Amino acid sequence: MSKPDFQGEFVDAMLKAATAPDLISFGGGLPNPISFPVEDIEAAVNKVLQQNGVQALQYSSTAGYGPLRSFIAKRYARFGVTLSADDILITNGSQQALDMLSAVLVDPGDEVLVERPSYLAALQTFHLYDPEILTVGLTDSGADCDELEELLKSHSPKFFYAIPNFQNPTGLTYSKEVRERVAALVASTNMLMVEDNPYGELRFRGEGGESFGRYLGEQCCMLGTFSKTVSPGMRIGWIACPNRALMEKLLGYKQVMDLHTNIFCQMVLAQYLEDNDLDAHMARIKNLYQHQADVMMDCIARYMPEGVRYTKPKGGMFIWATMPDGLSAVEVQNEAVKRGVLVTAGDPFYEKDRGVATMRLNYSNCTDEKIERGIQILSQVIRDLLQARQG
Repeated sequence: MSKPDFQGEFVDAMLKAATAPDLISFGGGLPNPISFPVEDIEAAVNKVLQQNGVQALQYSSTAGYGPLRSFIAKRYARFGVTLSADDILITNGSQQALDMLSAVLVDPGDEVLVERPSYLAALQTFHLYDPEILTVGLTDSGADCDELEELLKSHSPKFFYAIPNFQNPTGLTYSKEVRERVAALVASTNMLMVEDNPYGELRFRGEGGESFGRYLGEQCCMLGTFSKTVSPGMRIGWIACPNRALMEKLLGYKQVMDLHTNIFCQMVLAQYLEDNDLDAHMARIKNLYQHQADVMMDCIARYMPEGVRYTKPKGGMFIWATMPDGLSAVEVQNEAVKRGVLVTAGDPFYEKDRGVATMRLNYSNCTDEKIERGIQILSQVIRDLLQARQG
């Protein structure tokens, strides 16, 4: 914990800036609170306490609540993967899952492969175990397979950590062709594929999203969470791991780490899922996020200066914008927050790259009015910085 933590320092600075009153924030990755099923969760809480109160307040098994694990396993069928409840380990959010996999798999000096850019909190977690971080670039269709093939000729990573659906931070999604080629490359090695899929159910356009588990079987660990679909505050995620030897190691570590994830919340969530239609709930969220994404993309197209490029996600929560003429995103971020708009510069999403021209914009947690006003301000910031550079 005494090691330098660039990602953590960056996030701390952002959080301090976020305390400003009336701030328009595109900086976080928060679900929209209007999507939280408060009344349905209240009903589930009451039912759990009335029918199974003693069990809900007692110690429980390390693997997690059986009905919840069964629900998760069955839902993987829509991603082309057949699993059983025994393949599911409930965790305190997918963040704990990243830490557990690192602790079980990584020794100091081992190689770990991630996308470039990647989820900043995953980089933070991996750094705690002192590996060498390797990176592979992203194209509009996913991981750069040519670069990946070359890298694997001279390196032997313990695992490849990827977010193939509506990636954080870019919003990009792997095409079917890229998934198949990446899977073939991974299958030719001994490394594990770690598929993080917190946004896979948030697709609001198109089709697709098959899991790497379909192609790789026991060579793939799949991470998921209810934070983006039901409630982030419950902190319920999971590891789907069909490799029995690895699952035993994970269970052993989890037992020492915290014995088990909050059983009360697990039972409440399972009751909510039993009594309500999750697909109908997800449809409402996807309609909301599609609208918000469209509003933000329309505003970017109308207000941003020429030369600003941006991804056009078909789901998830993020747009990845690239500044013109190599303008530093950190410079844009620092000036924008002075004018009441928070964005996330791309630097902490990279292992080594600094002074990058890219930034992440979150659209899921703002009203239409705030999105438009925020993009107007951000556009003026970029224009002013470009003019100052030219002058």
